[in-house]
Amino acid sequence: MDERTPQTRVTMRVMSDRALSFGASAEAYERFRPGYPPELIELVTAYAGNPIRTALEIGAGTGKATRLFAAHGIAVTATDPDAAMLAELRRHVPAGVTTHRAAFEDLRPRGKYQLVFAAAALHWTDPVRRWPRMAGLLEPGGVFTAFGAPLHLADPALENAVRDARTPFLPSDDIPSPSSPAAPSPSSPAAPSPSSPAAPSPPDQATQWPGPELEHSPWFTDVRQSVITRRLTLTASDYIGHLSTISAYLTHPPARHT
Repeated sequence: MDERTPQTRVTMRVMSDRALSFGASAEAYERFRPGYPPELIELVTAYAGNPIRTALEIGAGTGKATRLFAAHGIAVTATDPDAAMLAELRRHVPAGVTTHRAAFEDLRPRGKYQLVFAAAALHWTDPVRRWPRMAGLLEPGGVFTAFGAPLHLADPALENAVRDARTPFLPSDDIPSPSSPAAPSPSSPAAPSPSSPAAPSPPDQATQWPGPELEHSPWFTDVRQSVITRRLTLTASDYIGHLSTISAYLTHPPARHT
């Protein structure tokens, strides 16, 4: 008997609970989570080389990325396991977007896609089946991209104050990286596989997850990474609202909410 089995099962259950925690805060997620800039779709289409007509989105949430790709004339099928998140998504995306309630592992599409993408959601997928399953969803020569929009406080003093206030209740609000401990959290901009950037990131910047996995994958090639830097200004109330949409807080015992 593998002594690691019980721990593995517990870990997967906890991750599933966090992955399915967002629906309770779907409206706040839509209000407080930042969207994605036009530069993102420009990078993806430039990388693809040919026009992208069809796309499948994994873990679409409230459609922050969905609307960007749909506005570019791409027929997007947006999937998510959470009914509340999909209901919120439908309020904000064009009528041509197809929605389907399902986890990545349960998808049974009738065809394949030119593009598969995941916006701050790839880390919720099953690591054992992730890449062969992803490759099976793509047309030959298709493109996969993963990305996120993490917020980092620019003021070190404020960042320290926020950490000091959080630590007695929650040591960290990050999700452990699916790869090496040294890698950034999975909410960081991920290194897309045959997808993302046409403009590579600086040479001194380490390849972020899932880049290393893709580079060693037999199903993908030409892995690239790019970073789009933005500076946002938020009120204190909006920043707290953003924190309220993070799974670490959503799954925190209600008795400890203040």
